[in-house]
Amino acid sequence: MTHIAKNTICLWYDDGAEDAAQFYAKTFPDSSVRAVHRAPGENPSGKEGDILTVEFTVLGIPCLGLNGGPMFKHCEAFSFQVATENQVETDRYWNAIVGNGGQESECGWCKDKWGVSWQITPIALTKAYTSPDRLAAKRAFDAMMTMKKIDIAAIEAAFRG
Repeated sequence: MTHIAKNTICLWYDDGAEDAAQFYAKTFPDSSVRAVHRAPGENPSGKEGDILTVEFTVLGIPCLGLNGGPMFKHCEAFSFQVATENQVETDRYWNAIVGNGGQESECGWCKDKWGVSWQITPIALTKAYTSPDRLAAKRAFDAMMTMKKIDIAAIEAAFRG
């Protein structure tokens, strides 16, 4: 019997839930595909035997990918925010998402090829813009506002003034 988490994020895909889950499992630590379930009968998004749901974990967060068809699309109202330790980790995740058919956005945001939004957010950025030194925080924040992928050295330089 499949373990059912008490709270699970359900992500609606057109028909790419398994591919997305495999990509996340390959890209992020503490991520895996737990189960793939096929439709037991005809349904609005497919036929009996098609992949209906995929149970997976992204960075320790339980998720369910639903192949629901093209009715609903992902948007920036939901995103995974990934706290990165350094520029190497920031670059690795950003480049994996964008380089796999995704697209860049602003201020550390990008979308994967399935339309799911990600915030690749260096811890250094969060510390800078939440600093009690509000002038330094504003300089770091203003620098972030000019970026797509976050450049930690530029954020730290702006913070220092």
